Amino acid sequence: MSLLSSFTERKIEAGLDEAGRGCLAGPVVAAAVILPKDYKHSFLNDSKKLSEKQRNALREDIIKDAIDYHVSEVSHTVIDQINILNASIKAMHKAVKGLKKQQPEFLLVDGNRFKQYANIPHECIVKGDGLYLSIAAASILAKTHRDDLMCRLAREFPEYGWDVNAGYATEKHRLAIEKFGMTIYHRKSFYLKPKQLNLF
Repeated sequence: MSLLSSFTERKIEAGLDEAGRGCLAGPVVAAAVILPKDYKHSFLNDSKKLSEKQRNALREDIIKDAIDYHVSEVSHTVIDQINILNASIKAMHKAVKGLKKQQPEFLLVDGNRFKQYANIPHECIVKGDGLYLSIAAASILAKTHRDDLMCRLAREFPEYGWDVNAGYATEKHRLAIEKFGMTIYHRKSFYLKPKQLNLF
């Protein structure tokens, strides 16, 4: 099934999505993207369904084709202060605020939770990155931006494998926390250490 280009017929839409919500380290990143009406792309889809090579190629197409876009970050320290849900919404608000060329009249938000930004109406759509092109485009920009950031941080702390796991809770990541402790980029409000196995 091909993704839909629009939710409304006449309003200028921005798609919103985030990356890094479930990670143990690093910021949460959000993107807002306004695509041309009736935009089409041969393989634009949810970033989780694409290879790294495809995502990086798509990022260039989206940046070139978008009417406007913006990517924003909310740090791990803010995540610890206000919780990951509020931090994700804050990052999406910042992404909308960062749009300079075009003011959106409607927001298409991936997921089921959002707080209204300014007076712009919105619609939350579960798995929207697999349904609407603008949300898929936002997914690509948020994911590639965050992956690049975590690769840079991995050079500072190579033991945790962030260049491969992007800060997610893989076994290697949790065992590294157990062995080396937390870094300055870890989210202290998350459960970081490996869970012990129950012995019977």
